[in-house]
Amino acid sequence: MSDRSPDVVRVGLAQLRMSQDPEANLAHAVDAIRKAADQRAQVVCLPELFRSRYFCQSEDVAKLDLAEPVPGPTTDELARVAAELDLVVIASLFERRATGLYHNTAAVIDRSRGVIGRYRKMHIPEDPRYHEKFYFTPGDLGFQSFPTAAGRLGVLICWDQWFPEAARLTAMTGAEILFYPTAIGWHPEEREAVGETQFEAWETIQRAHAIANGCYVVAVNRTGFEPNPAGDGGIQFWGRSLAIGPDGRVLERAPESDESVIVVALERRRIREQRDGWPFFRDRRIDAYEALFRRYID
Repeated sequence: MSDRSPDVVRVGLAQLRMSQDPEANLAHAVDAIRKAADQRAQVVCLPELFRSRYFCQSEDVAKLDLAEPVPGPTTDELARVAAELDLVVIASLFERRATGLYHNTAAVIDRSRGVIGRYRKMHIPEDPRYHEKFYFTPGDLGFQSFPTAAGRLGVLICWDQWFPEAARLTAMTGAEILFYPTAIGWHPEEREAVGETQFEAWETIQRAHAIANGCYVVAVNRTGFEPNPAGDGGIQFWGRSLAIGPDGRVLERAPESDESVIVVALERRRIREQRDGWPFFRDRRIDAYEALFRRYID
């Protein structure tokens, strides 16, 4: 089948290393989008919070100055590029909704249409060097998918990757591809003991999302080491951005330590084949899941 067929979506994964300069990071992201366009990408996903280093390693009120409205200056620039290159861009940004109210928000920018939708990260972690609850209010836009020129795309963000409910509800809105802009890595001092186990868990649960929902999953991570401004170590982001097929196979995987712009052709017919063969949506017992609305069953 030709990769120019309407049944094929060419997806770009822009795995990047971030600097301390937001404008330089934006220019670097635009360059990556252009590289993906040179490979005939129809949609390009950037890493989580790509305009800066991962500032959530410590709690610092001054970092709130990194926030901006969405739509705003960054989406305006990305919209110009998306229109010029005739493609879709998925960009995770630090959204200033109002003074004292901030979100981790992914904007979906569709060619000349500009920003057609936003997803606000629903699950907000609080762990050593991942102090996101200090910065972000949980999302209030729900789980969504967006009709674009590249198909119906679902967008979730990083920590959302660990929750099967988020993947299921997004797939139930018609998403053909679940995108996860991501910033995840090791504490260097823990890597020898648990590093590979952590990575394998991360990959495994995303493969499970693809299988359980009969759709593609694309996770785009950052790479490189970023020191903790508070002086407590840092994070070695593990890269390895990946695209997963509806049957759970890893179709492409970026390297661990290098920047990479990968474009992979995803065939829509594989979704139909998988869902017809393993009809999980048909066999869901929606009459028996009331307990999911509880925190825990005592």
